[in-house]
Amino acid sequence: MFSQISAPLSHTSSSLTATAALSLRPYIPIPKFRFCTFNPFKSQKRHSSSVLSMDGTSSPSAASSIESISDDLKIQSLEKNNVNDYTQNTVSSDNNNSSISQSRVKLKLEELKWDNSFVRELPGDPRTDLIPREVLHACYTKVSPSVEVDNPQLVAWSDSVAELLDLDPKEFERPDFPHLFTGASLLVGTAPYAQCYGGHQFGMWAGQLGDGRAITLGEVLNSKSQRWELQLKGAGKTPYSRFADGLAVLRSSIREFLCSEAMHSLGIPTTRALCLVTTGKYVTRDMFYDGNPKDEPGAIVCRVAPSFLRFGSYQIHASRGKDDLGLVRTLADYAIKHHFPHLENLSRSDSLSFSTGEGDDSFVDLTSNKYAAWAVEIAERTASLVAKWQGVGFTHGVLNTDNMSVLGLTIDYGPFGFLDAFDPSFTPNTTDLPGRRYCFANQPDIGLWNIAQFATSLSAAHLINEKEVDYAMERYGTKFMDEYQAIMTKKIGLPKYNKQLISELLKNMAVDKVDYTNFFRLLSKIKTDPTIPEDELLFPLKAALLDIGKERKDAWTSWVKSYLQELSGSGISDEERKTSMDSVNPKYILRNYLCQSAIDAAESGDFEEVRRLLKVMERPYDEQPGMEKYARLPPAWAYRPGVCMLSCSS
Repeated sequence: MFSQISAPLSHTSSSLTATAALSLRPYIPIPKFRFCTFNPFKSQKRHSSSVLSMDGTSSPSAASSIESISDDLKIQSLEKNNVNDYTQNTVSSDNNNSSISQSRVKLKLEELKWDNSFVRELPGDPRTDLIPREVLHACYTKVSPSVEVDNPQLVAWSDSVAELLDLDPKEFERPDFPHLFTGASLLVGTAPYAQCYGGHQFGMWAGQLGDGRAITLGEVLNSKSQRWELQLKGAGKTPYSRFADGLAVLRSSIREFLCSEAMHSLGIPTTRALCLVTTGKYVTRDMFYDGNPKDEPGAIVCRVAPSFLRFGSYQIHASRGKDDLGLVRTLADYAIKHHFPHLENLSRSDSLSFSTGEGDDSFVDLTSNKYAAWAVEIAERTASLVAKWQGVGFTHGVLNTDNMSVLGLTIDYGPFGFLDAFDPSFTPNTTDLPGRRYCFANQPDIGLWNIAQFATSLSAAHLINEKEVDYAMERYGTKFMDEYQAIMTKKIGLPKYNKQLISELLKNMAVDKVDYTNFFRLLSKIKTDPTIPEDELLFPLKAALLDIGKERKDAWTSWVKSYLQELSGSGISDEERKTSMDSVNPKYILRNYLCQSAIDAAESGDFEEVRRLLKVMERPYDEQPGMEKYARLPPAWAYRPGVCMLSCSS
């Protein structure tokens, strides 16, 4: 067994000094674990660790190459098997603006090909009742949707997700569609179940959690042999519901539906959403946990992903000791078979063997243990995902281990938010306000902390050893820094990374509470014309630099002069740079106040704003003439309770 990740991180993270927070983040721990016997499912104190600085300086044992190990693993599989498309079972987010092919397969709902490998290949709960209880020695419980409906209505839908399933878009027009996607009627071929998993919540082991209101209908295989799980969120009680009702309200369902699709269009790996349906019934919720519950319209989102497996899916079985440790291996084999097939039967390769220190035993060969290769790939995918979040200013809000996908997807949109005024300590979750554990600046460290908990479970099941755990952690840090530096370099249009310039920029933005999205979009309008007078250098940024005095103007002018000096030697024209910067700096993000406007209209029975907002967010990098209002700064009313700060109640 090994100790939890050694970098300090708590509700008042000592690793987040003021300078570190403003530099976002100057340090990402590269762990040098101190190994000891412990219970990984209880909160532990951690020790100091070495760090990787923003200038790319790594610990001595870091790999000499910062390229992705998981890419090397896939390439080896590609060469070995002569497969032209080794990513057919992985998520792609590079087809944001693809048009629907006229020649593609278009199926009716009854023609979807259901496979349901999860319930076929994994051990299930012998009981099928809904009584809240511990579910032992099982990965799932078979359970059907039980939500009550009364004239359910289709609020919104995603044509691009329908395309993933080969589903004919005309199917959305069916009068029985809302009944089918509330679960009131079941499609033939489905095998509904709720998944069993556990997790660390706010740093503490919470035991069994599971799908308390999400019911997976099954898996659809499309014409490309891609596997897509369809899951109804808010469809009723399961054995994992504990004291809850298993339902969801329109407010939270709109937010999840819109953000799932908005994140995909931003190019960020995420679960998707096929449709959003009202139930026609009301659900009682105490939104602020202040003793003032109210009735809200009920709704259900149909979520779609290759898999909804989480870190907690493995943690729960490892936490139960020897009787369930075999399930960790069984579930790992299942994930590798269906979602990481390139890790099967790897051949010996010097390029995938690494020294982790001094001595003959300080050696990791990823080709000799598929579980180690798998852990490294998950670490890298997670690091890449978090780096992308930081790039667009997205804050998840509830980064518990049960909300972390083993596929490296953004999953479980509860309280979330995009940065408006730049604030490294921003959190969209009122529950997190006392310590801001999951604030924007903490996300990189939290990702590493969560990877450590996942790796602990694999180690407990004897799938990976201590050196392999160390290496997975190390790869997280290296991959995050590589991706984050590349993203920030592209955001400001530089040919190479400049630590000082980016750090100073983020400090200035934090001091003046500059709008994160609008600033980077405006920055592309800067001209490298040496004849521009000094007092006019800030003109392209004036819409973002509001109400700043002379001292701050001088600070910004100084930064712009340094920026222009760096640009002048790049050899890139202003036009080329603007095109490149605009392709990575979105004009439109799903701001909380935009969501709230759509929610207010929908709760009055008008769904058009939800649909309009979806269309805008499908093209976040385009100018979209006539839609400029969706790029505006939040109005004053956006800062009232319940708009920019949201609890977990949904």
